[in-house]
Amino acid sequence: MITAEGKTIYHAGDTDFIPEMRQLGKVDVALLPSGGTYTMDNAEAAEAALAINPTVVIPMHRWDTNPEEFRKRVEAESDIRVVLLKEGQEYKVA
Repeated sequence: MITAEGKTIYHAGDTDFIPEMRQLGKVDVALLPSGGTYTMDNAEAAEAALAINPTVVIPMHRWDTNPEEFRKRVEAESDIRVVLLKEGQEYKVA
């Protein structure tokens, strides 16, 4: 968890969906791995996003996976904004 200028960012690193994610509290931006190699796959990352319930979620470590499965489930089941970054793109926390 990183807190700066009143915003909280959760960087999950390389992990699976762990129970502690349900207890993070208010998260503005969550960075969740969804590549499926040594990390959650898209379905598990979507489950984690729904449990964390951040304002914005950015899937990372996507490797060659299609993040649309992740986006569709998260957006269908919540008000979480999914941001899909391309290599080299930046996201500014507002």
